Amino acid sequence: MANPFLDSIAKRRSIYHIGKNVNLSQDQLSELIQTAVEQSPSSFNSQSSRAVILFGQASVDFWEIVRETLRKIVPEAAFEATSNKISSFAAGFGTVLFYEDQDIIKNLQEQFALYAENFPVWSEHSTGIAQFAVWSALANENIGATLQHYNPIIDDEVAARFGIPASWKLRAQMPFGSIESPAGDKNYMQRDERFKIFG
Repeated sequence: MANPFLDSIAKRRSIYHIGKNVNLSQDQLSELIQTAVEQSPSSFNSQSSRAVILFGQASVDFWEIVRETLRKIVPEAAFEATSNKISSFAAGFGTVLFYEDQDIIKNLQEQFALYAENFPVWSEHSTGIAQFAVWSALANENIGATLQHYNPIIDDEVAARFGIPASWKLRAQMPFGSIESPAGDKNYMQRDERFKIFG
């Protein structure tokens, strides 16, 4: 069955070898990322997802914060490999930082006490959908990306460097850029191990 949407999201892969040779401008990429987040659903239409888009030196500075934070905790013998990985992320065209606004979640918990314990869970759903939407939108422009999680150890320094509101909670980081090497083949589980169909 032909399905353009499924064909489209199949392009989304983890691309680790990225560069700066993208065909879109910063303005075009900012528009793409913002639209992808805006069009992502959220519980009660809370729109709790936030994104910080870093280009150029700002992106490099972010990854230097990650590198220097890890330098303090990674054993010296293992640090070179860690540093090389961070350099591969910094080599891209930019980075998206995904946040969730905790004030939105707290307000919903107060307004709808019956569902209070669910709103943090639903917030994680929202950010996951937003991340997938941005990742897929980038892939459809032939821009590679990966999803990284160096939070929470970098949170305070990143917040200070980029003026992040105190209520924003960092959930993931997405370095992106030109695809300098393609992803390898992807293996899939047997469907009968993963799905059940009734009816």
